[in-house]
Amino acid sequence: MTITKETVVDQITVTENGIILYREATRIMEDGNQLSQTYHRTSLTPGQDLTDQPANVAAICNAAWTPEVVAAYKDKIAALETK
Repeated sequence: MTITKETVVDQITVTENGIILYREATRIMEDGNQLSQTYHRTSLTPGQDLTDQPANVAAICNAAWTPEVVAAYKDKIAALETK
């Protein structure tokens, strides 16, 4: 009997304003059969530091976060803060 724990990114979503939402699934396996699964969700805002993020998530961020997307997001946040 071998019990293992694996964590995978099983969902990545890009919202219209460039925010990246991703979900990590942690699975406990016994001899190839899944015993349990839990989830952890994370969000990243355009231009955020990607250090320590999963490689596939960082790749999506780098593709989605064009300079225009980052600038538009920062402008929107600045406008909200001045209200």
